[in-house]
Amino acid sequence: VQLVSSGGGMVRPGGSLRLSCAASGFTFSAYDMSWVRQAPGKGPEWVSSINSGGGLTRYADVVKGRFTISRDDAKNTLYLQMNSLKLEDTALYYCARGWYVTTREGQGTQVLVSS
Repeated sequence: VQLVSSGGGMVRPGGSLRLSCAASGFTFSAYDMSWVRQAPGKGPEWVSSINSGGGLTRYADVVKGRFTISRDDAKNTLYLQMNSLKLEDTALYYCARGWYVTTREGQGTQVLVSS
């Protein structure tokens, strides 16, 4: 199983980033998928999940209305569109298999929101 996240970087408050997670080694379309983040000095925090069909999504209250999770099963890729970013969104973001999980399975991508 490989989950390779990308798309992170440094952005000013109010900015946007789009994260991607390329999956391989398993049947991506059959799995619910989640995004998880871990801020410096803190434990993992669940961010969002999408079901295997892509028709059901769920978001943590702190990102609801700002982040959008999506998937492209033809490309075996999970996405997280992040808008209106805040300083407190700074964290290492990684994707994981499952619904409402915090398991880390990949290397993650760093997001730094700074003025």
